[in-house]
Amino acid sequence: MNPSDQKPLQGFDETTALRMILEGTATETGERFFSSLVENLAKALQTHGAWVTEYLPESRRLRALAFRLGNQWIEHYEHKIDGTPCQAVVEGARLLHLPENVLALYPDDPDVQRIEAVSYMGAPLFDVSGEVLGHLAVMDKRPMPAEPRAMALFQIFAARAAAELRRLRAESEVREREEKLGRLFDSAMDAFIELDEALRVTRLNPAAEKVFGSPASRVVGRGFFRFLAKGEEETLRSLIGQLDARPEGHQYLWIPGGLKAVRADGEGFQAEATLSRYEVRRRTFHTLILRNVNERLEAERKIISLTGEAEYLREEIKSLHNFDEIVGRSAPVVRVLREVEQVAETDATVLILGETGTGKELIARAIHAASRRNDKPLIGVNCAALPAALIESELFGHEKGAFTGALKRRDGRFALADGGTIFLDEIGELPLDLQAKLLRVLQEGEFEAVGSAQTRKVNVRVIAATNRDLQRAAKEGRFREDLYYRLNVFPIQLPPLRERGEDIVLLASAFAKRFAQRLGRRIEPLSEECLRKLKAYPWPGNVRELANVIERAVITAQEGRLSLDRALPEVAQAPPRTEIASIQDRLAEIRTIQELEDLERKNLILALEATGWRVSGDNGAAKLLGMNPSTLSSRIKALGITRPRHAEKP
Repeated sequence: MNPSDQKPLQGFDETTALRMILEGTATETGERFFSSLVENLAKALQTHGAWVTEYLPESRRLRALAFRLGNQWIEHYEHKIDGTPCQAVVEGARLLHLPENVLALYPDDPDVQRIEAVSYMGAPLFDVSGEVLGHLAVMDKRPMPAEPRAMALFQIFAARAAAELRRLRAESEVREREEKLGRLFDSAMDAFIELDEALRVTRLNPAAEKVFGSPASRVVGRGFFRFLAKGEEETLRSLIGQLDARPEGHQYLWIPGGLKAVRADGEGFQAEATLSRYEVRRRTFHTLILRNVNERLEAERKIISLTGEAEYLREEIKSLHNFDEIVGRSAPVVRVLREVEQVAETDATVLILGETGTGKELIARAIHAASRRNDKPLIGVNCAALPAALIESELFGHEKGAFTGALKRRDGRFALADGGTIFLDEIGELPLDLQAKLLRVLQEGEFEAVGSAQTRKVNVRVIAATNRDLQRAAKEGRFREDLYYRLNVFPIQLPPLRERGEDIVLLASAFAKRFAQRLGRRIEPLSEECLRKLKAYPWPGNVRELANVIERAVITAQEGRLSLDRALPEVAQAPPRTEIASIQDRLAEIRTIQELEDLERKNLILALEATGWRVSGDNGAAKLLGMNPSTLSSRIKALGITRPRHAEKP
């Protein structure tokens, strides 16, 4: 058959299509990303057209981010969804595949009629809260028979398009917040002066220009001490030293009595002031705010808030751009995702179990993102990383003066998570004395901060995770049994990487592309020899270890070819056959608990019969057995040994 006569999705080569689309979009972002995705998707699925859109719910319209029809790009395309195949995709939030008869099904859609469309397939693009952002679609003038592999690939790249669209929106929010921060900085009535590590002026607002009587062009880049009266330089240096010693989140202070400052014309003035310290990209800056204390503090709080939001969104952009999504299609991963979907919409407590490096935090974030609480924060706590002396304060907060170093009141993680979700990682490391407090929060939704007699109510969903056997720890007294059963409402067991089959190949390929892009290198696909070694290795460190191995392999790659010789740890050799035989012999000698009880029962009965069923005394069974008489009596009762009638004394 001539390839041009072949119907869409038929003769589909999944590996070639996957490589085509991944390579076409790996180095692109924004508009170029969508154009490359659309072009390569149409080629891979052999369709006449392909497009990706964003949804405008206020006007019920779709605006094309990239639209390719035949060999032409359609510019500035926008249309209402009513009466179109796209309506079912957007409003139903589901994949729609129409293999044929599109003309008959949508007679009122002018675009369908003009293009003479016969078949269509579209998938929604979701944001983190599950709202539809837009959709990805393909269409053709020929029938489009169902091909499960092609449809699965189509959904994968719909998810990639959604990730890029989310990234662009987050980037837009960052710009908006930075603009707000700039307007706040420039419009503040207080004088704001930003200083670098050498205490040179890096920025000042119009109010500061007015206070010092000098334009910014004459001040920026020069040392700030020229604006301080004699003796004030030492005061400012001392205050900066105090700030440097304070913990993060507490690096700000009010300067009692203020500072004596000097204008550019030499005129001195007394100014009340506050000083704060922060870091941006590992560089230290200080902000000095002069004039009214109350107005200044309020402005400073807004600046800190907006700066924090901007930094948070930058981190979100990084995570979206790195495509840190759950990768895998093996049966164990599908089972886990199904369980996540089942429990996410409830408020049930979830216990995530699995070996180190299996992605427990990723699953916790997926549960929160799919829950009704996704508009509230997900607060994480690593119980193993916090010192025992501080973990109670970290979880429940403290009052000012509750202990040495408690200079002000502070809310704990449970208070911050009110209305949202708290993720307690490594819950098995939580000290026993705090387990009772945690149990009370789970049961009653209330706690007291350290040093406070006031009970606080919270509404928090708890997701816990551990790589330990909590049930065994509970039986051994190392973990509260009642807390274990309270946490174990909905357990999710994460599979180790060695049980995920072909997922190893998918993950390794994804990691290789990511690290190659980060290092600016071009890497060839993994060879058959590399794939064989990856599948043979047992992966005790799971996905985290796989990522490290692939990163090492990318760093040591020669001419774009990955080699696992240095990157992959040596696999222990199998024991010799003689050693295996010895192990099997020893295993054959092992007795079960029941067998040991039967042997003990027979041995005690023999001793009792030999002594006329006398337990204690010089001629008793206890002395014969070398046991304490009370111990022997306990064992007789525990094993259910009774004296037969014919052995009773007359």
